[in-house]
Amino acid sequence: MTKETIRVVLCGDDGVGKTSLIVSLVKGRFISNLQDVLSPVTIPRDFSSSPYSPKNTILVDTSNVNPSTLQRELKNADVIWLIYSDHESYERVSLYWMMTFRSLGLNLPVILCKNKCDEYGEHSASATADTKVEDEEFIPILMEYKEVDTCIKTSARTQFDVNQAFYLCQRSITHPIAPLFDARVGELKPLVVQALKRIFLLSDKDQDNYLSDEEVTALQRKCFSRSIDINELNFIKRTLLDISLPSQEYDGCVLYEPEKGVTKDGFLVLNKIYAEKGRHETTWGILRAFQYTDSLSIMDKALYPKFNVPETSSTELSPKGYRFLVDLFLRFDRDNDGGLNEHELALLFRCTPGLPKLWSESNFPYSTVVNYRGCITLQGWLAQWSMTTFLDYKITTAYLVYFGFEEDARVALQITKPRRMRRRAGRLYRSSVADRKVFNCFIVGNPKSGKSSLLESFLGRPFAETYSPTLRPQMAVNSLELKGGKQYYLILQEFGGQENAILENRDKLKKCDVMCLVYDSSDPESFSYLVELVNTYESLQDLPIVFVALKADLDKVQQRCYIQPDEFTELLFMDHPLHISSTWPSSLNELFIKITEAALIPGINTPGFPPESKVNEADYKQAIMIVGSTIGFISLLTFTMVKLLKPFKYRRQ
Repeated sequence: MTKETIRVVLCGDDGVGKTSLIVSLVKGRFISNLQDVLSPVTIPRDFSSSPYSPKNTILVDTSNVNPSTLQRELKNADVIWLIYSDHESYERVSLYWMMTFRSLGLNLPVILCKNKCDEYGEHSASATADTKVEDEEFIPILMEYKEVDTCIKTSARTQFDVNQAFYLCQRSITHPIAPLFDARVGELKPLVVQALKRIFLLSDKDQDNYLSDEEVTALQRKCFSRSIDINELNFIKRTLLDISLPSQEYDGCVLYEPEKGVTKDGFLVLNKIYAEKGRHETTWGILRAFQYTDSLSIMDKALYPKFNVPETSSTELSPKGYRFLVDLFLRFDRDNDGGLNEHELALLFRCTPGLPKLWSESNFPYSTVVNYRGCITLQGWLAQWSMTTFLDYKITTAYLVYFGFEEDARVALQITKPRRMRRRAGRLYRSSVADRKVFNCFIVGNPKSGKSSLLESFLGRPFAETYSPTLRPQMAVNSLELKGGKQYYLILQEFGGQENAILENRDKLKKCDVMCLVYDSSDPESFSYLVELVNTYESLQDLPIVFVALKADLDKVQQRCYIQPDEFTELLFMDHPLHISSTWPSSLNELFIKITEAALIPGINTPGFPPESKVNEADYKQAIMIVGSTIGFISLLTFTMVKLLKPFKYRRQ
């Protein structure tokens, strides 16, 4: 990206005109008698007409008298302005100067300049012949030394191309050609091809594989803040048509299709032409509008913007984020069947590094709602992103940028209020929340208790008779609606063999909004596992808990434990376990609502509070309001009675 200050070091044999070029640039005229070496000259931005120029450019004059000083300046340079003026100084470009740069380990752009071309300022008749000679000088150096960015002819005496040479020095830093174009083979480099293909896909809004006039205009406006001139657009079309004709370089390659637009190949060829003709700042304008750096990667500050999330807050999608993801889903649902199949998902993720790792680990798309053909639905798509944003919002911000979200990714997210801790009956508990829409529930229980089936049932899938042990953590996310029409997203997580490690990790437990402790009501050995967990991990008693007896459709058995489930929950001042079966839809719905309500109002679902202290905070506030209203009414009544009785008092007197 554009640097605030760049250092341009002028070097070359004595007498080639280094000092004269600097003075001619700064003064705008030629001065004959000058000192041998000038002090560094700082040129501010407004001196240059280029809108991409840095804030300051420092021109450093050098002498060959003191090699150590010259080497020090070269090592501090951002770009080297190498000057020669005759055959002898031209020979030393290869034999001495380029070898010196390499011996110093410099990897800097070099602008090669042939100075004292005074006749060009006078437009002499010999200009064409001399141009051919100088081209023959430039081409071998350009081919042999990749460091040489470009070559130019100048004259300090006649002001010929002095400003242009200075601009080329700036441009080699602000718009480097090296990352874009390989001059040796005459092709765009692989990374820029990859970036331009992505930009083409994002700009092709109707997904027809062509950039129409409207899409080209929109791209121009996004990249350069102005509409493309109709004559320039027609010139681009003619150029692409001409070079794709038979016997031309791109014979047989469709670059532009009348009535349809520019193809992907045409878009790449157009940018290759810009690079070949020295207009690569146009390509950079396109790349930078899409947040690309000089290394052709998307800027980290765009992918991962600073986002201060308090420890007890959570991150959710904002209405603008949901709207963008809905539009994205609808755009790629090409068959309008309400689901994204494998092909449509592949097209959607073409502009990204692929599926997020979190999704692959959670068995996407089966971690959320899919239709009968296994295609993710809009409901599942939004639920998946709600889960992703809650668990790791950086994934969401990065993928919003990959998908082409044109604003700061932070506006697509919102941070919930920090969760407070309150004290009741000598214990702390989490306060209720009103602004959260996404809750995280850990499903914990003995193996074979039915946790996986519970996750499957949550996603509306039929019960499977075959048992498959959980080898790695699983997640399921879905939306549900509570009374009053409010919609929430609930994340269910099962950890398999990692369960104990998760329960020991206090940082992980902070991300848990509610704990669902489940056991198999038909297995006499199942409940003792939960009793042991609660007694072992005291931190569990600081969380809201819902106890669940699964497989309620089977015969209930006495638990082989020193305490039975109902007695244990009563000891903790908790509700008795809910009896649930994956084959009873109504019981499942009751459970998921219960889990969400426990996350919304943790106080009455946290173990250890006697019944008299378990006052619903909402009811408590309502009671306070009723008491306040009653007191206010009595006060008003008293005041009115006093006013009415006051005249009678005076009459009796």
